[in-house]
Amino acid sequence: MFLQINPSNIDHRLIKEVVAVLKNNGVIIFPTDTVYAIGCNIYSNKAIEKISRIKNVRPEKANFSFICSDLSNISDFTKPFERSVYKMLNRSLPGPFTFILNANSAVPAIFKNNKKTIGIRVPDHAIPISIIKELGNPIMSASLHNEDQIVDYLTDPAEIFEKFENIADLIIDAGYGGNEPSTIVDCTSTHPVIVRQGAGTLD
Repeated sequence: MFLQINPSNIDHRLIKEVVAVLKNNGVIIFPTDTVYAIGCNIYSNKAIEKISRIKNVRPEKANFSFICSDLSNISDFTKPFERSVYKMLNRSLPGPFTFILNANSAVPAIFKNNKKTIGIRVPDHAIPISIIKELGNPIMSASLHNEDQIVDYLTDPAEIFEKFENIADLIIDAGYGGNEPSTIVDCTSTHPVIVRQGAGTLD
């Protein structure tokens, strides 16, 4: 399925179609404030395993992120963190960042084997936020790389459809995407560490 959604004027009926796919163990491709991503419901083991096969990784070893709708959504899946970290998140989100935080017991078991941390995103993009609010929980996300050149990201929805129409259950066209990923910040030790510099710049 290929859906065109205008992020400036979202048709909520289309968001409901996306959520129906997610609730039925579907895999979707969607825009973020950085690059297009592939994702699914965090509670769908079947979809998580499918994306893991696509990315050629085991689920418990993969660097998948949870896309959340806001800061309160984040605390549902992380252990308590320092007030200084909260202030940094509050200043930076929504925005082009992935924050690595210590995971709590609410994180689905498929992610937790040998892994005690989780990447969290709150993108500054109306479409994924609308999807999460309608779904009622975060979605799992991984950047959509160009298979031929791993450092590049697919930006053209028509090209994405051509490559993934037989892999993803639903592809959202929201116009051209970016080609610079989020900045990854590890907040699990005493001081935050930038693991990858991307589109976001910390204050």
